[in-house]
Order: sequence, then structure tokens, then C-alpha cells
Amino acid sequence: MTTIICGVDVSGATLDARIRRDGPHLRVERSCQGIAELAAFCRRHQASLVVMEASGGYEKLAFALLWQAGLACAIVNPRAVRRFAQAMGYLEKTDRIDAGVIAHYGAAMELEPQTPDTPAQARLEALALRLRQLTAMRAAQDNQRRLVEDATALVSIEQTVAFLSGQIRTLEAAIDACLGEDPLWTRLASAFRAIKGVADRTVATVLALMPEIGTLSNKAVAKLAGLAPIANDSGKRSGPRSIRGGRSHVRTILYLVADVARKYDPSLADFRQRLLAQGKPKMVVRVALARKLLVRLNAKARETRAELAYAL
Repeated sequence: MTTIICGVDVSGATLDARIRRDGPHLRVERSCQGIAELAAFCRRHQASLVVMEASGGYEKLAFALLWQAGLACAIVNPRAVRRFAQAMGYLEKTDRIDAGVIAHYGAAMELEPQTPDTPAQARLEALALRLRQLTAMRAAQDNQRRLVEDATALVSIEQTVAFLSGQIRTLEAAIDACLGEDPLWTRLASAFRAIKGVADRTVATVLALMPEIGTLSNKAVAKLAGLAPIANDSGKRSGPRSIRGGRSHVRTILYLVADVARKYDPSLADFRQRLLAQGKPKMVVRVALARKLLVRLNAKARETRAELAYAL
């Protein structure tokens, strides 16, 4: 049976939907009422999958409400869709055309629905995101404080830092409580912290932004984090490997934590030293060390999931 796909081009104010590449088109407001109209439009045309681009968070409401209405959805990378459009010769660009291109891309790639996050997962992700934002704000204030000599300005900065620190502590407590409500998260957090250097913020980031950990192969989880070297060979030429894409926030924190963990773990320290002795660039060593740490976290997550499944 051929899957009928509805492509949706998302903007801040509207949703443009199109059945297949050049089928019926509908424009609605990006609101609860508009999304209800979109759901009825999809049912009327027997669409079994709705595909939309990631649009800076604007797509989240439609994704959640369409799933609640019983319509399977998938979110795709807008860069991949744009390259597909160029390869297929789509020169024009309008919201209607873009919606058709998204539907065409979904059919060509044979996309599968993406299960929405549970309320607990969505909450953990939101808390982790806010914690990251506040931490960056506090770091910026700390950096500014070193350059300030005026007493009044310095007091203002110190008050801001104190306020942000209080907010950070509140969020850390909320994240800890969130993790404690889920038996799997509680066990995973304990398993991750067994690696010296891996602390609460790393645990929260990994569980919030990489919930698949422990269910994927080491190669797949490395690629998901953007830590897998990508081949660049052609004919007799063997080009340098590089990393690209993936979940940048997970990758960033793994860089920092891996550098701390290798100070406690002789095997990680020896691994780093061997790479440096081979003349590997420091950035290559940094990536390799972060990937090795992620592989260990993935192994611990796999064991923990297996133990919990056995206990149940």
C-alpha cells in the first residue's frame, strides 16, 4: 500500500500543507484551531504520515497536537530537504512548493514516524535546556565582572550572578527530582556517575538530549552525537576524516567531561597519550577521547537497561 504523505511548511504564524508533491494545498494559522483544521485536511485526503521541517521549535505544537489527533508525524532536517530540492531541480520557492517538496522528500526517503516524547522526557529536556542557558548567562556575567572597575556596576553584576546562581540551583534540584521519578533514569544516572568525572549536569544532558542511549550500537550512538569520523575517499585518494552534524550540545559537554575523566582514569589517559605520540592533532585527540567516553556511557546504559528488563 502506497503511503500518502502530507508535507507541512512551518512558519511562525502559519502552516502550509500539501498532499504529496503536487496535490491539494491548505494554509492554516499555527494555532490549536488551525492544527485541528490541518488534521481534518489530512484525514480527508487519507494521509497516513505528516512530515514537517524542524523550524526552531515552531513545529513542536503541530507535531504534538497532530499525534494527539491520531496522525503519525516525522520531523526532518531542513538542510537535507533543501539539498534534495536542489538535486530534484526545484528552482522556485514558495510555501506551497516547499510543502510539496517536503512531502516528496518524505516519500523518497521512506520516512518512518517519530514517536513523540513522553511528558517526563519533554520536561527533562526543557529543564536541561534552561539550565544550559542560565549557565551561559552566568559565565558571561563572570567574564564581564573581571573588566569592571566601577563600584555600582560591579554590585549590579554580582547581584545578577547571585540571582542566576540561585536559579541554577533551583533547576538542578528540579532535574534531580525529575530523574528520581523514573526507575530507568535513576539507574542510568547511578551507572553514569560511576565513571569519575561524570557529574549531574552531564547525566542530565545525556538523558535529556540522547534518550536512545543504550539502545543503539556504539557506531550509531557516536554518529548520533556527531563524533563519528566521516569517510572522504575517492578513487586512490584517501581524504582526511572529519565529524559533522549530530547533537552538538551532547558533543560539547562530552569534550569537557572526557578531559576531566582522563585525569582519573589511567586507560583514558594512556589512550590520549598514544594518540598524541602518533602525532595526531589535538582536535582529533579531543574527538577520539569524547567518543571513547560516549561508548563507555552507551555500554553502561545497555547493561543497565538489560538488568532492569531482567528484574521486571
